[in-house]
Amino acid sequence: MSPRDGLLVLLAIALVVALLGWWMAASRVRRANVRRLARAFEGEDGADRLLREAGYRVLDHQVTVRFAMQVDGEEVWVTNRCDRLVERDGAVFVADVKTGDRARDPLSPSTRRQLLEYLLAHEADGALVVDMDAGRVVEVGFPGLLGE
Repeated sequence: MSPRDGLLVLLAIALVVALLGWWMAASRVRRANVRRLARAFEGEDGADRLLREAGYRVLDHQVTVRFAMQVDGEEVWVTNRCDRLVERDGAVFVADVKTGDRARDPLSPSTRRQLLEYLLAHEADGALVVDMDAGRVVEVGFPGLLGE
C-alpha cells in the first residue's frame, strides 16, 4: 500500500466516523424532540379537564386571529393563535397550556410577552397559564396596561 493509499484510507475512515457521529447526534436530538412533543400533546389533552375543574368553560381550541401591524409605514397582516379561549362568570380568557420549568412561569419574559400579545390580539378580559406539570390554572393580569 502506497502512502497515498494509506492517506485515502485514513480520510475514508475519518469521513465514516464523522458521519456516524452526526447521525448519532441527529438521532439524539430527534428522540428528544419526539419526547418533548409527546409531553406537549399529553398536556393539551388534560388541559380541558383542568380548566373545567377550575370553573372555566372551554369555548374553543387553537383560536387564530389576524391583525394588522405597521412596519416602516407599511401595513403587514400577522396571525396569533392561542391554545384555548375560555369563559368564567361572563369574562373571556385566553389560556396558554404550558409544560416545562421556564415556559410555565408567567414571569418568564417570553411567556409574559406571549400572554400580553394574546390579550391584545384576542381582545380578552384576562389570560391564563394552564400549568400542566403542577396541575393548576394561574390567572394573569396586567393592571394599568390594559385598563385593569
